[in-house]
Amino acid sequence: MEFSEYLSQKNICSASFSAAEPDLFKTWSDAYNLLHPASFTEQNKFIINKIRRKYTLKKE
Repeated sequence: MEFSEYLSQKNICSASFSAAEPDLFKTWSDAYNLLHPASFTEQNKFIINKIRRKYTLKKE
């Protein structure tokens, strides 16, 4: 699974997130590629919720 797919699964708009916070997006993308998705989620659980509220994926 790609990082953008992971973000979509977590209801985070990857385009908005990467445009607004490119450094954090790059850091997360690099970390995601090194870790198992479950480990990444566990390490960033509380931050993911804050990011989800800021960059909510709009469903069609």
